Amino acid sequence: MTTTKKKSKENSNAVMLSGETGSVKVSPSFLPSFLPYFITLHHSFHYSDPGAKFPPARDRYHLYVAYACPWAHRTLIVRALKGLQDTISFTVLHPTWQRTRPNDPNDTHCGWAFAKDKDQHKDEPNQPFFTNTLGFGTFPAVLDGCEPDPFFSATYLRDIYEACGDSTGTRSVPILFDKKTNTIVSNESSEIIRMLNSEFNQFATNPKLDLYPPKHRQEIDEINEWIYHGINNGVYKCGFSKTQEAYNTAIASLTDAFDRATTLLTHRRYLAGDDDDNPTEADVRLFVTLLRFDEVYTVYFKTNTRSVASTPALLNYCRRIYKLPGVKQTCNMQQIKAHYFTSHPILNNYSIIPKGPDFERLLMQEP
Repeated sequence: MTTTKKKSKENSNAVMLSGETGSVKVSPSFLPSFLPYFITLHHSFHYSDPGAKFPPARDRYHLYVAYACPWAHRTLIVRALKGLQDTISFTVLHPTWQRTRPNDPNDTHCGWAFAKDKDQHKDEPNQPFFTNTLGFGTFPAVLDGCEPDPFFSATYLRDIYEACGDSTGTRSVPILFDKKTNTIVSNESSEIIRMLNSEFNQFATNPKLDLYPPKHRQEIDEINEWIYHGINNGVYKCGFSKTQEAYNTAIASLTDAFDRATTLLTHRRYLAGDDDDNPTEADVRLFVTLLRFDEVYTVYFKTNTRSVASTPALLNYCRRIYKLPGVKQTCNMQQIKAHYFTSHPILNNYSIIPKGPDFERLLMQEP
């Protein structure tokens, strides 16, 4: 196979936030001054052709993710739905961002850090902890579900990028990493989920599930487009607005898209296709934002014109997705909230984490 470098539709012609929560497309009026780094995408599609640079293989590829990040969460859900747990390994980074070059006063980049090694610190009376980047808060550096870097012994995700020759771009999750060549195959979630959907079927325990079926691709692409701009990215536009006018525009767009999704899902189980028994990638992409909506975005990003809990069609939809095989295990609300509320001091100086309504408890209930 030959690999191609391709600028995805989701990220074309855009100004990007620092990619620590994914490739977030914004206009200059939304761009926060405290995120000076911009996205650099690594694109290399998998193909099954002989001689492929990145051929599908068992235990060759590894995901670097954060439970907190909705863009990375997409990849964990598709990995679970396809049954690739024994084929593609993963490492979860700590939810609280850190200064990635703390000894260099001129390097202000903040981003994902690896958790400390549980075994290395198990006998220490005073366990290591992180603070936010201003020094407030106390957050355990040894955290269940998060691991040290298994390949480079890296301290920060930034170190992985630099070890792979990228010293100028973003330091975002997810990363699909080739352990054989020590190469970043892709850091674009929309590409990675399609790779996982189609290129590893010979190893998958659920190979018949197609989250991007050919006969529905146009419909899925159209749905992805308005959900991305209005909801996935819409919450960020609200949260990082720098003027009232920008916020008013963003919240109106988000509210319209939220209502559009509600209308659609009032009459069907899933967003696209004619098979109500099977979700598509459009459902994965919407679910990860809805999961975070009531607990985080309504508070943190001021998206309080709507809530999932008070919208029966969307709440029951989230319950269906949450109860699909393996999805629940990819959801970690504790780490989701820890990331958002401790990683942006400009929005939450003292990193106080709200208690919240326990949205996952609602998902466990029957409609």
